[in-house]
Parts: sequence; C-alpha cells; structure tokens
Amino acid sequence: MGPKDPILGVNENFRADTNPKKLNVGVGAYRTDENKPWTLPSVAEAEKKILSMDHEYAPIEGVGDFVKRAVNLAYGEDSELVKNGRVAAVQSLSGTGALRLAAGFITRHWKKGDRPIVYVPDPTWGNHYQIFEHAGLKVDKYRYWDQKSLGLDLKGLVEDLKKAPDGSVVILHSCAHNPTGVDPTVDQWKEISKAVKEKKHFVIFDNAYQGFASGDADKDVEAVRLFIRDGHNVALCQSFAKNFGLYGERIGCFSIVGSSKEEADKILSQLKIVARAMYSNPPIYGARIVSTVLGDPKLYKMWRGEIKTMADRIIKMRQLLKDNLKKAGSTRNWDHITNQIGMFSYTGLTPAQCDYITQKHHVYLTRNGRISMAGVTTKNVEYLAKAMHDATQNA
Repeated sequence: MGPKDPILGVNENFRADTNPKKLNVGVGAYRTDENKPWTLPSVAEAEKKILSMDHEYAPIEGVGDFVKRAVNLAYGEDSELVKNGRVAAVQSLSGTGALRLAAGFITRHWKKGDRPIVYVPDPTWGNHYQIFEHAGLKVDKYRYWDQKSLGLDLKGLVEDLKKAPDGSVVILHSCAHNPTGVDPTVDQWKEISKAVKEKKHFVIFDNAYQGFASGDADKDVEAVRLFIRDGHNVALCQSFAKNFGLYGERIGCFSIVGSSKEEADKILSQLKIVARAMYSNPPIYGARIVSTVLGDPKLYKMWRGEIKTMADRIIKMRQLLKDNLKKAGSTRNWDHITNQIGMFSYTGLTPAQCDYITQKHHVYLTRNGRISMAGVTTKNVEYLAKAMHDATQNA
C-alpha cells in the first residue's frame, strides 16, 4: 500500500471523523461563508451559452479560443510577445498538467546527458517534487520561508539561486505562494530576477491563483511580466481551478516564451508531441466556459468582480482569525496571518501542535501548519482560534 497523499489524506481523515464539531482547513477549495462550494455567476451564464455545442475532440493543443485568451490574461492584451508570435502555448490538465508538460519537455529537449536540477522553494506545494521526479529529474530546494520572522528569507533565497549550477530550472510561484501565503514585493522580485539572469537559470512560473490572491488579475501576474521585461524567456503554468471555481474540470494552460516566432513554432510542435503521448488531447467543457467568460465583455466584467469577492472574503477571514486569537487570550504575534495573501496561511504551528489540534479539537490541517483560509468562516473562526491557542499553550 502506498502512503496517503499528505494533502488529500487530510480530507479522507476528515470524512471518517464522526465528531459534530470537526473542521476541515486542509484542502484548498473556495467556500462561501456558509462553508459551501460556489459556482461563479459568470460561469453559470457561460454554461448556458455552450450547452448546444458538440462534444468532438479538441486538437492536441486544446481549444484554440481558450488558449488565446488564457495567454492574453497572463501576458497582457497588448503584449508584444503575443503580437509577435513568441508565445508557444497549449491547453493542459489544469496547473498540475501544465507542470507535467514542462517536466516532459525538459527531459526530452535539454542537453543530452546533462539534465538540469529543478529547484523549488522550501517549502512548496508537495506535488512539485513528485511531478518532476516522476519525469526523471532531480529536485532540490532553495530557501524561502524564514521561521524566525514568519516571512520571506530573501537573503537565503538569492544566495541559494546563486549557488545553484548555471542553467538550472527554478520554480517560482507567481502569487499567493503555496503553502506560506508569503509573496515577494516588487523590489524583491527585481532582486530575484537579477540573480536568475546572472546564473542563466530557466524559470517556470506556477500561476495557480491569478486574481484569487489580491482580487486583481493584473496585479497577481506582475511578477511574470516583470521577468519578461527583464528579458527572461519564461515558462508559465496556468490553472483555472481556483479563480474560476472549475476544480473538477481540470483546465489549465502551459506556455513557453521563445526568442523568436520561429523558435516558438518549433517549441509548440514539440509540446504537442509530449501532450499526445500523455493524454492525446484535453477536455473541452471547462475550456469553453473559460473562453466564453474571457471573451464576453459582460461576463468578463462579472468575473473580475467575482474574483475580488472571493479574495476579499479570505482577507476578511485572516483579520477575524487574528482578532479571535487575541480574544482567546493568545499573546503571540499573529501579524503574519494578515501579512500573508491568498488561499493559504502558514500559521507557524509545529507538527506536534498540528497533531494535537486534530486529536483534541478535530481540526484537520496538514502537519506543516498550513491552513486553507477558504475553510474559515464567521461561524467557525472563534472555534478555530481557541483550538490554535490551546495547541500553542499545551502541545
């Protein structure tokens, strides 16, 4: 028997618990304040528009309108890269599939006998390791989280990138870093970009939360655009699970910036070969939904408001959790909870404290102390705060 997935296993344990007070703050999916899934109104309207469409195969590279609009959302409507044909892009099986396409492309097209090391932040989304290791690549870490400041270890991050072999692959979270919720500032991104350029590293941005972090889709992708302005030919893994609420549709996009249109065309031809061997062609339903929303001015405006609604609720829950921790009697500094951004908060709880809070209070979270702020509501935040305070006092 293989071990349970550390994230999805939390959900399994939660479902098996019969305690009426049980609380799941482990798995990352948006919930309303009633702790219910939310179908975005723009998505519901788009579904009505596509109901009469056929169910034919998509091309290997995916639904054309979707790919075009996904690329524009990330790189910008007025991007010179896009206008000049320098972006090679294919639809993927959400962000996970985009990363797997990246791994497959690297293993096939890096210099023979000289495969790069893939560097991921410490900590990072746990599946990053498996995706690249399963493709036969070695994965190593660069410093990211500073346990003392409960923030970004910029000095350690830059040092580690400079120590890495020239031409390594570096995974960066474009916004709403998972699991910490700690993002670099614009000035810090500039310093990271400079270090990457000096070492000629190849950057892959994991862009899973565009618009979902701050509520502004352009602000959340600024790091990617900054790197492009600095002259990097980046790769980009987009997911439309969180920001469209399309978790089960598995809709994403993978793109690579080429040095020219000719190179981008060659890259696209090779990406199609990788995709063909994995899944032949991607699903159409969710892609048509996203394409319809992004292509309809009325629905697009609705969607921009909806992502702000989701982001604002999570920001509000951060403040309420911090306030209730103080109300519960905690004298710790919990500013990091409100300083962080996005779906997740790295609470600073130890593995022992996480075990304690689950066993005594039936609060389910991953053992690294990460909680999903989307699972926090006005009705359970006080209970969660008391449980966290108890764990910090007695575990």
